[in-house]
Amino acid sequence: MARCRTTMGDTAMHLSATRGLRRTSLALGAALASTLLCATVSGAAPLGASGLADPGHVASARAQRACPVVYFDLGETLVHTADDGSVGYLPGAAAYLRALREHHITIGLITNVPPSWGATDAERAARLKKEVDATWRDSTPFAWGDFGDRILTPRTEAERKPAPALWRRAMARSGSCRLVYEAETAQEVQVAAEQGFVPYQIGQPHRPEFLPVGLVALLGRLPR
Repeated sequence: MARCRTTMGDTAMHLSATRGLRRTSLALGAALASTLLCATVSGAAPLGASGLADPGHVASARAQRACPVVYFDLGETLVHTADDGSVGYLPGAAAYLRALREHHITIGLITNVPPSWGATDAERAARLKKEVDATWRDSTPFAWGDFGDRILTPRTEAERKPAPALWRRAMARSGSCRLVYEAETAQEVQVAAEQGFVPYQIGQPHRPEFLPVGLVALLGRLPR
């Protein structure tokens, strides 16, 4: 376990220091591989005196497994705006959101909108829904209900991404849950990583379009 912790620590330090797109992708791959290895080792329940798994540890592990939260950017991550102004799901996005829902994985949005759209996140989110729904072209409606009140938007121009404010707000409300951020831009992914999120840049060659649901669930077993 000492070697496992060292590997994850070294990977996190390397990822924080990375700036180039290629180096970011390599560091992320190492981080995910290290996470899988360490989660497999640390997730094994210790045996009690009877030779069976300790019930307290099993209950704790079950609680941890319910705790990943995946935040997304919206435009060009989950939805695409066509040349005619209409909006629809990006390929694979609707199925991915459905798979997360089926695995009871909590999701949220971290997206830029004009601060003038409202005085609160709820007001700005309501305006965002109205704007998107007015130009929606898919037969399947956008899954607004899956996001609940976890639609975080800038309160001021200074909070607009890539400023770290929105990621920090998401982190502050997450408790001990492991947070993931998925977006199409390298800069946003990098800032999210620096704030403690597990980052994933979508749309990259030779990688899944989105972070696999099974891996998201596994990440949720790790303490933040």
